[in-house]
Amino acid sequence: MGAAERAASAFLDALAIPHDSPHLRETPGRMARAWAEMLTPRAFDATTFPNDEGYDELVLARDIPFRSVCEHHLLPFVGTACVAYLPGERILGLSKLARIVEHFACRPQTQERLTRQVALWLEEQLEPKAVGVVLSAEHSCMTLRGVQATGSSTVTSSLLGTLRSDPRSRQEFLALAASGR
Repeated sequence: MGAAERAASAFLDALAIPHDSPHLRETPGRMARAWAEMLTPRAFDATTFPNDEGYDELVLARDIPFRSVCEHHLLPFVGTACVAYLPGERILGLSKLARIVEHFACRPQTQERLTRQVALWLEEQLEPKAVGVVLSAEHSCMTLRGVQATGSSTVTSSLLGTLRSDPRSRQEFLALAASGR
């Protein structure tokens, strides 16, 4: 953490922000710890279970909060995820849907890549019949600088399996994903 704290101090110096007052003296250390926390995912085990009941309808978790960092400006973006899958032989512990979003979000990222990584991870781990992921986020690189489009959001999706190929399944997923808004 020492190197990150020194770099934060140098960053403040480079921007001519004095940090020797009692209020800012500890800021380089707080900055280093905050960035380390934002960029370090918690460990988790992908707990899967046999689909003994033969459940064959969507499993969907929506309004999963997430935060990430735009890889272009290193500014945060925050939003919610809707993650669904149509089970095959295995089902996933429900908390893992949120954990996998967090896992891929804890790194400099693009929203498009994050959406796809979550979908591909579920496809690889579960071999489900379908996967659907929709992310909606506000990017501070758009709202706090540049165009300053306060209140704007970006929506991305990744649909695999029958959610991509079957129009009725796709519509069901998109309607369920949107009904939480």
